[in-house]
Amino acid sequence: MMTQRRINSLIKQFFAFLFLVFMLLPFFLVLINALKPRIEIIKNPMALPHALSLANFTKAWVTMKFGTVLMNTAYITAFSQILLIVFGAMLSYMLVRWDFKANKIIFTVLICAMIIPFQSLMIPFVSIFGKLGLMNSRTALIFFYMGFGMPMTTFMYHGFMKGISREMEEAALIDGCSHFYCFWKIVFPNLKPITTTILIVNILWIWNDFLLPSLVLIKDKNRTIPLSTFYFFGEYTAELGLAMAALILSVLPVVVIYLFLQKQIVTGVMDGAIK
Repeated sequence: MMTQRRINSLIKQFFAFLFLVFMLLPFFLVLINALKPRIEIIKNPMALPHALSLANFTKAWVTMKFGTVLMNTAYITAFSQILLIVFGAMLSYMLVRWDFKANKIIFTVLICAMIIPFQSLMIPFVSIFGKLGLMNSRTALIFFYMGFGMPMTTFMYHGFMKGISREMEEAALIDGCSHFYCFWKIVFPNLKPITTTILIVNILWIWNDFLLPSLVLIKDKNRTIPLSTFYFFGEYTAELGLAMAALILSVLPVVVIYLFLQKQIVTGVMDGAIK
């Protein structure tokens, strides 16, 4: 019996390892080809580089103006996250704790908003906001992300907040604490697991989003990383090494963020499911 279990375990580990190799192989090929000159890539794209070279990364950084597009993306992502977290948490607190008749209607509208695909709103979106002069602005894009991301953010906070005990809040309110102070000093610190999960989900969404920035941001100086990478690929299709280096540069920041916060994702998801 023990032998059979060990054999089954080894088989599972073997297939898990094969699956891991299958998933990591494309990233490995992109990395090794980014470190090779164009001639080596053409001769054998599967081979390791004869000598490691960062020339492709240096040229891609300068050509893409990567410092500028990185700052644009970080600015848009950071301020979008702040607004989504602040207003999403406060809205969910109001919907859960305050007994208003309109709360159920508001929550239902938010759930329905999650079902509507953005593609169905593209044409009126561009038409209306273009006439209002809100295009080609990073601040306007942050405002749009707040609108499109608020339903999901509020929904996740709403489910988690139902499991938080009211005793501490009631004691603080009896002692003269305001609702605003009670929320930020007592309730919000208990939302750390779900807040981290929301941050990860929204960062991955906003950082990698291409469609909405392509509609709003027109000038080169306002482009985000996905937009800049798209135009770079169109211009340097034949320069495979540069293209691979640009791809590595575009995904590296969000991978670092994900690895730094990955332990909090499972905790937030599990706590939210239990609550």
